[in-house]
Amino acid sequence: MNVEDLIEKLNLKINDIELFRKSLTHRSFNGENNERLEFLGDAVIELLVSKYIYNKFPNEKEGILTSYRSSLVKTETLSKIAASLSFGNYILMSKGEDESGGRERQTILEDAFEAFIGALYLDRGLEYTNDFLYNNLYYILEDIIRDKSYINNKSQLQEISQSKYKSTPKYKVIKEEGPAHDKTFTVELVINKKTVSQGIGKSKQEAEESAATNILNKIYDKDKINENR
Repeated sequence: MNVEDLIEKLNLKINDIELFRKSLTHRSFNGENNERLEFLGDAVIELLVSKYIYNKFPNEKEGILTSYRSSLVKTETLSKIAASLSFGNYILMSKGEDESGGRERQTILEDAFEAFIGALYLDRGLEYTNDFLYNNLYYILEDIIRDKSYINNKSQLQEISQSKYKSTPKYKVIKEEGPAHDKTFTVELVINKKTVSQGIGKSKQEAEESAATNILNKIYDKDKINENR
């Protein structure tokens, strides 16, 4: 399958087909890959999702808005959307990557989706890109809220940190190890400019959740000690 088929399937009107072909080219394939477009698309998605949530929930506090956004832009959600749109069928990758299950790998699907959004932004602008996300991503938020799946350790830590320390937790990737198809990320968690925890995971989000879990366990253990005194 080629990218023209995907563009037609998605009913998109675009100008530069090569931009979209690049967005679906994995680093394992010869030629220019989608890493730069993925970098751009990641920022575009976060901006547009933030704006959508900000307007849709005018009475919600920052912590809840952050949790909603995190649930929409995390690897599991974006890869699920990419899979539902059959992105895996159109990604250009090496034979080895293909045979190892690359077309179903969450991180590859997520990267392709973000790169595609980066291409769409460059080709058609912010408003057109927002319309695409409205039809293909934002609707999932209803399920996230209904199932309360936005409530995780990162969101709990966000609320505790803002309440106790008047500070928003910051996450920073400090190490990436392993081959491109099987990376392990180490993330540092900083509150009030102080490193309080680290986490390890197969995606950045998983590592961040691990770091949040580690510090929450310390907080809860400390609270239990204080209660027993």
